[in-house]
Amino acid sequence: MSHFALTIIGRDRPGIVAQVTEIVYRLGCNIADSSCSILGGQFAMILILSQPEFTGKESFGDAFAPLEETNLSVFIRTLKPGGEIRPHLEGEICMISVYGADQPGIVYKVAKELGDRQINITDLNTKLVGSQERPVYVMMLEAVLPITLCIEELMEVMGELEKKLQVDISVRSITPVEL
Repeated sequence: MSHFALTIIGRDRPGIVAQVTEIVYRLGCNIADSSCSILGGQFAMILILSQPEFTGKESFGDAFAPLEETNLSVFIRTLKPGGEIRPHLEGEICMISVYGADQPGIVYKVAKELGDRQINITDLNTKLVGSQERPVYVMMLEAVLPITLCIEELMEVMGELEKKLQVDISVRSITPVEL
């Protein structure tokens, strides 16, 4: 079965998800994985789709033309076999929260500390909250620790980074729930 990555981006407005998923449904596609967010005023969506009869991105034809007519950009990419499968990652899952004054380099410096320790970031979101006079930068990360690293060690590293960046950083373990 072929799998595809569908990316949609454009100015946010109500109804985009319904419009996209109607097209996907009418094409007979299954949504295997998805992520949607508003970044600034831009809507961003990534879907991993499967469709047993489609052999390449040309199989979609002009099905997404109505989206492009509303100033949304649409990109389809055929995935190589295995590219649709979420890898099984060994290790403890944790949530890392960062709050503080907006400044260049927060995402890089946190991501660098994690990457240097082979910590896999599985989700990352940032935004400005608060008032225009007193904005607060918020970053939320979900990450998987390698089995060789405990959460207490990560807390110590993040505590040192917290002082350097003059922000608040918290790390907590997330217990996965199986259905």
